[in-house]
Amino acid sequence: MALTINRLLLAALAALFAFTGAADAASKSKIDRRVDKALAEFRDQIGGADAVLNRAAGVLVFPSIKKAGIGIGGEYGEGALRIGGRTAGYYSSAAASIGFQLGAQARRQIIVFLDPEALEKFRSSQGWEIGVDASVTVITLDAGAQIDTKELNQPIVAFVFDGKGLMYNLALEGSKITRIHKD
Repeated sequence: MALTINRLLLAALAALFAFTGAADAASKSKIDRRVDKALAEFRDQIGGADAVLNRAAGVLVFPSIKKAGIGIGGEYGEGALRIGGRTAGYYSSAAASIGFQLGAQARRQIIVFLDPEALEKFRSSQGWEIGVDASVTVITLDAGAQIDTKELNQPIVAFVFDGKGLMYNLALEGSKITRIHKD
């Protein structure tokens, strides 16, 4: 039953984004430019971001995840995994939902793998679902806040923000992250 609902939600998501044009695939160079910009904004807006990024075994950056819904909703974005400052692969993030919803938004998402084993488990997966395959701690801070790196003791930490600051009360559970192959 749950598998059928998931397939229905993914089909609705695909239809929604095919209609809106949001699922157009970006080129490697375009994704890399957007990732660079998102990381620069993260470093500029949040104190301690450099320390977190320097501790990371890997950083998965989605420069833009677009979300829209009218009763049935979905979100989609493409990004890159950086290891040692270099792109190690390209990924998509997708989620779908049913319920009372109306509107659209875009956000940036940075997932920091602080534990090398968690990063390796992610890289070896065929598809990785937050909340099922891994627990991700979501950090909520105001723009201009300071990250206390001594308090970060989770293997995977996510930061969600837009160009104007971090967003509040965002749940990432149910987001499916899949490796995409770029030409």
